[in-house]
Amino acid sequence: MSTAAQTGTLRPGRANDVGTIHAALLRLGTHIGAHQEIKSTPEDLRRYGFGDKPAFSTLIAEVDGEFAGLCLHTPIFSTWMGRPGVYVQDLYVEDRFRGRRIGEKLLRRVARECRVAGGAYLRLSVDTDNETAKGFCENLGIGWSDYEQVQKIVGDAFFAFADGPEE
Repeated sequence: MSTAAQTGTLRPGRANDVGTIHAALLRLGTHIGAHQEIKSTPEDLRRYGFGDKPAFSTLIAEVDGEFAGLCLHTPIFSTWMGRPGVYVQDLYVEDRFRGRRIGEKLLRRVARECRVAGGAYLRLSVDTDNETAKGFCENLGIGWSDYEQVQKIVGDAFFAFADGPEE
């Protein structure tokens, strides 16, 4: 096997990748037992990721031209550090390509692109029960924050909150 076939290639996601991206997100949801939580559609991804004001970027890994994984990420900013960073929303590697360091390569490329743009940090969340992902992050030196906890409000509760009184 050639080096290129062993290492694969990384490229930005394109609008014509939305079906593949969405299918990968569904497999990720199934892997962590939360497939019922995924409400997005390929059209949502096209609209919000590839329009005039993209809400996210995607880096895709391919091996021999075959989809191997993705890293979906967004820019963030730390007021405390006074520096931009990157938030990894989803990191996914197809089962048959695991063990080839594809996830690490995706994260390193995203971190490198962030650094070139002046960024100083990478954040991501790991699902509470995903022991494999926890170990993966720890092996890369991506540790738990001991002073933060993720809070969220979604769906009808979010809409009610957003539409509530401002006073």
